[in-house]
Amino acid sequence: MVITLFRNRLRPGDHEDYERWARRMVELATQQAGFISIKTFAADDGERVSIIEFESEAAHGAWRNHLEHREAQRLGRERFYSEFQIQICTPVRRYAFSRRAGQAAQD
Repeated sequence: MVITLFRNRLRPGDHEDYERWARRMVELATQQAGFISIKTFAADDGERVSIIEFESEAAHGAWRNHLEHREAQRLGRERFYSEFQIQICTPVRRYAFSRRAGQAAQD
């Protein structure tokens, strides 16, 4: 599994075009082979964090290099973000708990 942590802050102003691009990127990501999940959270101070998971580095790389995603990256740098930071990670260990399942899982 490969996890991308995408921390960012939007530039002030009209975010309508950004939201359109963001929806399209989620739509495209979910259609990529090897896609697992994406979630985005916003903090009170304006920082946003997206967590994107893919099955493998190959699947992650295909997403990173998708032509529309490349255009969104360019627009992000030029128009949408005042700052961003991207970290690409692979889990060292995974733990999970679900009350419904009634047991913890460890990889």
